[in-house]
Amino acid sequence: MTGTDGALAVVVREDWGRLLALLVARFRRLDLAEDALGDAVEAAVRHWPVDGVPANPPAWLLTAARRRALDRLRAEAVAARAQPTLAVEASLVVQARRVMADGSGAGGGQVGASDELLRLVLLCAHPSLAPADAAALTLRLVLGVSTADVARLFLVPTPTMAARLTRARKRLAGCRFEVPTGPALLERLGTVADVAYLAFTAAYAPGSGDDVVRVGEAGEAVRLVRVVRDLSPVAVPDLDALLALVLLQHSRRDARVRDGALVLLPDQDRSRWHHDEVAEAVALLRPLVAEAPSTPYLLQALVAAEHALAPTAAATGWARIARWYAELDDLTGSPVVRLNRAVAVAEAEGPEAGLALLEGLALGGHRLPAVRGELLARAGDVEAARAAYDDAMARCDNAAEADLLTRRRAGLSRPRPPG
Repeated sequence: MTGTDGALAVVVREDWGRLLALLVARFRRLDLAEDALGDAVEAAVRHWPVDGVPANPPAWLLTAARRRALDRLRAEAVAARAQPTLAVEASLVVQARRVMADGSGAGGGQVGASDELLRLVLLCAHPSLAPADAAALTLRLVLGVSTADVARLFLVPTPTMAARLTRARKRLAGCRFEVPTGPALLERLGTVADVAYLAFTAAYAPGSGDDVVRVGEAGEAVRLVRVVRDLSPVAVPDLDALLALVLLQHSRRDARVRDGALVLLPDQDRSRWHHDEVAEAVALLRPLVAEAPSTPYLLQALVAAEHALAPTAAATGWARIARWYAELDDLTGSPVVRLNRAVAVAEAEGPEAGLALLEGLALGGHRLPAVRGELLARAGDVEAARAAYDDAMARCDNAAEADLLTRRRAGLSRPRPPG
């Protein structure tokens, strides 16, 4: 990568959302703003290697994007005059003429870039969008993640994701670009938090493919949580809990794979964990434990912190984890939570206690039979464990996890070490 390529990549990564938000604030059209900024980036690819990297790269891109947006508005106004029989939105023509006349445009007042970025974040989490579409659109528009990378994150072909993003943009075409207030703001921020965590979960535990974790995409999701938390105009303890949760989970990324194979938490090399991220997360959690009400994000973060702070797998406080999962189970009624609770209870009280919690549990995918197979093996029922692993392997679409299941099943014929 050349120096100009690297400089442009940094600007796109760090400033895309802010620049797009400023353009949307000025022109009040998401499609126009995104196209104009994309054109500006393409122009930078052509000009910067020849002219050199400008002294203020974000300002260069913003100026270039504004010019391209004005050019398009002029062209649309001319087309509207030339073809009066076409159905053209009156507001578009009025806006184009106003922009050309005074150079300001809608939303051209002196507003902070952070305010406009918050508006964009909240717009992407609009209730009219399905959570997965909101997460994809947020990554694309706020963080500037490419459509191809968003598609990879959500395990769909790039053209499919491009079509989904286009439909999501069209749904937002008539939505107001504003920050709600009072309870409506808190509700929307909660939606944004859920959207960000959905994006993180898709990268942290991909359901299919060859990857154990999509590290780059998970990192972008962590960055999204930071952006939302930093932009929030009010203190939201759940955003602190969510940031702590994703930091703790992401801190183990380098230890989750060894020679291409999935490494379970008890077997991970803890020296490879990112302990600076663990420390940041713990600092976020300390005031929440004493002051904030229990929420799903806080309880999950406390579980993750227990794992992160244990010096060895054997020193893990499974009894505390089981209590937090019991509270989380009562709070959510989620079958995934019940599955994780069963694992914790099995560690604290024995495999039979864990198996009892799995009775009657309905959960798609391979993880339920995989956990049942592990607990049955620990309880000494090898034949039932083999059958459970066979069921799990038939349901598993992730290559790394399927390989792990194969190895665990093969190990059933050998004596298991105590504990």
